[in-house]
Amino acid sequence: MIPVVKTIDEIRNAVKTAKKQGKIIGFVPTMGFLHEGHKSLIVRAASENDYVVVSDFVNPTQFGPNEDFESYPRDIEKDRALCTEAGADIIFNPEPDEMYCDPLTTVSVDKITKTLCGASRPIHFDGVATVVSKLFNIVAPDRAYFGQKDAQQLIVIKKMVKDLNFDIEIVGCPIIREEDGLAKSSRNTYLNEAERKAALCLSRALNKGRSMIEMGEKSAKTVKKAITDEINREPLSRIDYVEISDLETLQPTDSTNGVLVAVAVYIGKTRFIDNFIIERVDE
Repeated sequence: MIPVVKTIDEIRNAVKTAKKQGKIIGFVPTMGFLHEGHKSLIVRAASENDYVVVSDFVNPTQFGPNEDFESYPRDIEKDRALCTEAGADIIFNPEPDEMYCDPLTTVSVDKITKTLCGASRPIHFDGVATVVSKLFNIVAPDRAYFGQKDAQQLIVIKKMVKDLNFDIEIVGCPIIREEDGLAKSSRNTYLNEAERKAALCLSRALNKGRSMIEMGEKSAKTVKKAITDEINREPLSRIDYVEISDLETLQPTDSTNGVLVAVAVYIGKTRFIDNFIIERVDE
């Protein structure tokens, strides 16, 4: 089993040793309670780098006051086994006090954090940008791996890295799904049997929207209505947002070319996100 370290000094020393040996460093930041989606990121990192660090840290600064920080699932021994199997070399599993000591500094990415998840979670992306920038400075990787399920987060991190001149390649990886289409998420464990079935309305609605675009539908308004109607057919669902946004600015658009089609939906008390991307094609 790979080592789990708790302090910044320990992980820095481990990475410095690897770099002295000429190794390329891959990094997978996570909030733990790992599943196949995380595993796919680690496997890819291990295939493209010599030494892979996984951070396993439930970051308090990206949770709002009424969100699930305390109840967010944690299982470091299960995570350690998955990381070992996937090919990681070390896990950084700090306590909040190790990462935050009366901080006065935050990192904020403007505009693209104000829409989608940022509209209903106003502190979330400041917390994400701050903790990821701290982890980048601690681990100093050559590449870092993020899943497309959190598409807005991926776009925000890419923009932050560009703006702040981090010498790190950001690698986006595909969404990993259950056999029935539900996107893998640590929060899936919150669902009872009826809610688990109800949650399929997200992927079902997005598949409908994707099919419409692939068949030639050019009106985002028309696609958005079809997705919304499909989700609303599920009685246990409550929509936070259904949005079609420009892939670069994340602002709403009526085009279906070069867009992020994203949804956030409550199933019972649990909030889920899902999306797909249509790359821009010159018309």
